[in-house]
Amino acid sequence: MPKINIYTDINAVEAEARKDYIDRHSPFIHCEPSAKAGETFEVTVQVGAEYQHPDDMDHYISSVALFNRETKIAEATFFAGSQGGQDKKGNTRVTFGVVLDKNAKLVAQSYCTKHGIWESIPVDVAVA
Repeated sequence: MPKINIYTDINAVEAEARKDYIDRHSPFIHCEPSAKAGETFEVTVQVGAEYQHPDDMDHYISSVALFNRETKIAEATFFAGSQGGQDKKGNTRVTFGVVLDKNAKLVAQSYCTKHGIWESIPVDVAVA
């Protein structure tokens, strides 16, 4: 089973190289705090808040998945070069349209082909 890395607040990290490493792999969820039951709700997941991840042939973000608790509700797959290309930094960002029927706890995971799975901070969404 692959190791799952969980985001650490980079403000608590001293070494700039470590901040870069943590941030550029971590997915961040952007959405409204509430949704209407049965209606499409937009959730954007961006990998890296302050730093962008490389998009090299052997080192890139190959997927971003969105979970509501233990259930995967959306996933996007990327290919090497699709986010900028060799020796460039990618801007891995995807917006999912999901339908929620009750309160949700959203978690995103990104998969780096070199450094494994990275998990976001959970985001609670109230559904009315």
